[in-house]
Amino acid sequence: MPVFLFDHLIFGPVYSRRLGKSLGVNLLPIHAKECSFNCIYCECGWTKGRNALKMDLPTPEDVYQALEKRLIELKGTDSEPDSITFAGNGEPTMHPQFAKIIDDVIELRNRLIPAAKISVLSNGSMLHKHQVIDALMLVDNNIQKLDGGNEVIIKLINMPLKAFKLKEYVEQLKRIRKNLIIQTLFLRGKLNEKTVDNSQPAELNDWLNLLEQIQPKAVMLYSLDRDTPAHDLEKISEEELLMIAQKVNETGIEASVFG
Repeated sequence: MPVFLFDHLIFGPVYSRRLGKSLGVNLLPIHAKECSFNCIYCECGWTKGRNALKMDLPTPEDVYQALEKRLIELKGTDSEPDSITFAGNGEPTMHPQFAKIIDDVIELRNRLIPAAKISVLSNGSMLHKHQVIDALMLVDNNIQKLDGGNEVIIKLINMPLKAFKLKEYVEQLKRIRKNLIIQTLFLRGKLNEKTVDNSQPAELNDWLNLLEQIQPKAVMLYSLDRDTPAHDLEKISEEELLMIAQKVNETGIEASVFG
């Protein structure tokens, strides 16, 4: 299936099912995807390597100047963003100066468009870094990925490119639970002749058990909306997502559905 890369440092605003009018910030190269995961559903395609730290990345000054210019253009217009969102061509927290950039963006938001939220879409692979954790605790929407409740399904769907231990990841998420939103994409299909389905009862039970341990402030449930690099993946219906959300709500955790 066709996939795409974001070709600007600042892109949009685009409409986001979860965040409204979202102005994107891409801290990674514009010509290649650089990520610590290789998710089978990623709209940016397959991860061909993990060389972002060896490549030319935007400096904090680059980000500040480009974002300031765009926010001034959008301020007071119908396109004024609801969210300034760190997303783009891979994992934003891989940028070695992520924390400094977050500080700068908070200052710009407060000065120019104070009603906008600051959001980070992350796979959580950099949560072992204290400076990343400190920065994430400052943003409005700290959105971390958890696409399954056991290592088998996570490795099948997300294919981490470094050693991944679910127990360690859960402990990291628990440390930021006061400002944590979990995002989970549900799908089913086939990958290399293997069945992929994180919506099955046993998989759901494992996932719900982890949510109860982590106790995030909210959970976002969503399904496929764009083309994916893996073929033979199927969209989970909104009705199914609503049933899953009900199970989450029964644990006392707020769940929202974006079908």
